Amino acid sequence: MFSPSTSAAPPAFLRRIDSPIGRIEVASDGESITSLSIERGGELPFDDEPEHSHPLLDRAAVQLAEYFAGDRTDFDLPVHPTGTAFQRAVWAELGRLRFGEVISYGELGHATGRATAGRAVGGAVGANPVPIIVPCHRVLASNQRITGYSGGNGIPTKVWLLDHEGIEHRS
Repeated sequence: MFSPSTSAAPPAFLRRIDSPIGRIEVASDGESITSLSIERGGELPFDDEPEHSHPLLDRAAVQLAEYFAGDRTDFDLPVHPTGTAFQRAVWAELGRLRFGEVISYGELGHATGRATAGRAVGGAVGANPVPIIVPCHRVLASNQRITGYSGGNGIPTKVWLLDHEGIEHRS
C-alpha cells in the first residue's frame, strides 16, 4: 500500500515517533533531515527497516514533540530535501513562513517567479519530502480553502495541523 519504490534505498539513519496525527518517520543522511513521512493507513515507507537513530534525529524527535505539545513554533534543524530547482525554490519560500502564517498558491507562485504556474506550484508543494518542518500545510487556496494534502491521511491531517496553529481555513 505505502512503500518506497523498489529502487529506494533505506536511509542511513531512521527514527520513528508517535504523534497526534499518527506515527512519523524521520530520515537523515547524518548531516541533515532528508525526509519526514506521516503514517498513512497504518504504514510508513520504511516500516520494514529497523530504526537507526542519530543525534540529529533525536533532536528532531524532541522538537517535533514540542511542536505537537504546543511548546515550539519553529524548527531549528538542517534539512536537505531533494528535488528540482523549482521545487527547492518553493520549499525555501515555505521555510520562511512563521507559525500560524499562511500563503496562497498564487502568492507562492509570485514569490518564486512563476506567477502563472499554479499546477507546478501545487505539485512542488505536494512533493515536499519534509512536511511539518518545511510547512507545506500552511498553503491554502486564495479563499482559504483546503485543496488537498499529500501527508498522512490527507485533508484530515492538514486540518489538524492548521487547527493546531490557529490558522483559519475552509474545507
